[in-house]
Amino acid sequence: MKILHLDTNHELLIHQLNDLGYINHEDYTSSKEEVEAKIANYEGIVLRSRFTIDKQFLDAAKNLKFIGRVGAGLENIDCDYAEAKGVYLISAPEGNRNAVGEHTLGMLLSLFNKLNKADREVRQGKWLREDNRGIELDGLTVGLIGYGNMGKAFAKKLRGFDVEVLCYDIKPNVGDENATQVSLQEFQEKADVVSLHTPQTPLTLNMVNTQFINQFKKPFWLLNTARGKSVVTADLVSALKSRKILGAGLDVLEYEKKSFESLFAKTIPEAFQFLIEAENVLLSPHVAGWTIESKQKLAQTIVDKIKVKFHA
Repeated sequence: MKILHLDTNHELLIHQLNDLGYINHEDYTSSKEEVEAKIANYEGIVLRSRFTIDKQFLDAAKNLKFIGRVGAGLENIDCDYAEAKGVYLISAPEGNRNAVGEHTLGMLLSLFNKLNKADREVRQGKWLREDNRGIELDGLTVGLIGYGNMGKAFAKKLRGFDVEVLCYDIKPNVGDENATQVSLQEFQEKADVVSLHTPQTPLTLNMVNTQFINQFKKPFWLLNTARGKSVVTADLVSALKSRKILGAGLDVLEYEKKSFESLFAKTIPEAFQFLIEAENVLLSPHVAGWTIESKQKLAQTIVDKIKVKFHA
């Protein structure tokens, strides 16, 4: 079986696939059109998020047996069309779920304790203790929207705190010892912190908008380490200004390109300019699942799944 690798990944991925007898070719620079012209020669593709695998690409990939996405989400792949053509889809949420759980907790604690603001001020010679008085997580209710690999990993990290953890998910019976599954109404009545752990789907696009935000009984803190387009940034800014949202930790942004490798082309949107300047907003560049360890675990997960499906 010949496999085409379209993004660089941990070296173990190609090494172990070589050891299993697969033929591995690497192409990290050709355009999508150039790849389409030769993709019929391959039975497998491994990529991160370099470009969209659409119907035209899949029609060109006449011998394709699988697509391995070294990450959690599959929104850059026309999954229905791929599966209709018998293409096996592989993702690796197990590989970076721990990283996402730790990053989300880090963002929350940093926001609560104003760590980034305090750090900047001390570096400037300011010693403002009262201005940097934090709040404690214990005693609050943390609500997770989406309770799959990522949500469960974050809930596990919260076990050391005296908090109530709730989860809301469209799938039934996903709650466990770390989070109680509740209705959306109960979720919006109780949550002090809201953390998104959902894939990008038609249901989650623009999910956090003004109407959704205003249904919460209490002002809350928002964390998003999932997908940027789940949050309407302008509506988030309005809620931050009105204090309906008390602060936000955003690892992902509405303005990201599909490849996740860059932000926006030319002008900075007005809403994003507000986020940049807001002291109660913490930003990171889509790196919640991007650790030294997760790079290796993601690659290993892909190899293991290929092995189970095609090499048993």
